[in-house]
Amino acid sequence: MLETGKKAPAFSLPSVSGRKIALKDFTGKKVVLYFYPKDNTPGCTQEACDFRDSMARVQAAGAVLLGVSADSIASHEKFRDKYELPFELLTDESHEMMEKYGVWKEKQNYGRTYMGIERTTVLIDEKGVVSRIWNKVRVKGHVDQVLAAIEEG
Repeated sequence: MLETGKKAPAFSLPSVSGRKIALKDFTGKKVVLYFYPKDNTPGCTQEACDFRDSMARVQAAGAVLLGVSADSIASHEKFRDKYELPFELLTDESHEMMEKYGVWKEKQNYGRTYMGIERTTVLIDEKGVVSRIWNKVRVKGHVDQVLAAIEEG
């Protein structure tokens, strides 16, 4: 189970830029890792665009932003291009990394039970330690909460 104050699980995932991205690549920087259910759906699009519109503040705070879902790289490329997203989108089609982070969960919708991604954001500090976790994220106002946390230290 992911906990604040503990080392964030290591990962190395394919990205929309065509290379593998690993947590260790960002030692010395804060990492905002946001998990979202699906490219091009209303909530996920709003969240991605909110992060896009706040990239200057994310970067000014010395942080890196990474979006993660189980969608394919091809899907991520269309999503990135359509909304001009200036950050990496990573794919975890095997759900292995998402399981380590505790975001691959049983969900229910209209009486149907299925496995899926619980919208979650994790803030990892410069030493690779989890400093903040937002579970069951509500998109409206969420980016402001994340920005406040990275800007305060």
